[in-house]
Amino acid sequence: MKHESIAAGKRRPVNLSLDSNLVTVAREMGINISQVSEAALRAATKAEQERRWKEENREAFDYWNRWVEENGLPLEKYRLF
Repeated sequence: MKHESIAAGKRRPVNLSLDSNLVTVAREMGINISQVSEAALRAATKAEQERRWKEENREAFDYWNRWVEENGLPLEKYRLF
């Protein structure tokens, strides 16, 4: 899966529907709604990308876990703990 970058880029105006009372309170408190919305969207996007990556690679994780159960950890004899 190709992962799109979630780094900051050009700004693009979008239309959102938000709870009007929440918007009023946020503005009264001086909260930048655009910045907060962008930060939340960035976090949600990152979390979804990670979830999808784990799902796409689940077979490899399962294989590795089975291998370790059967064979032990590689280089385990060198561990100091």
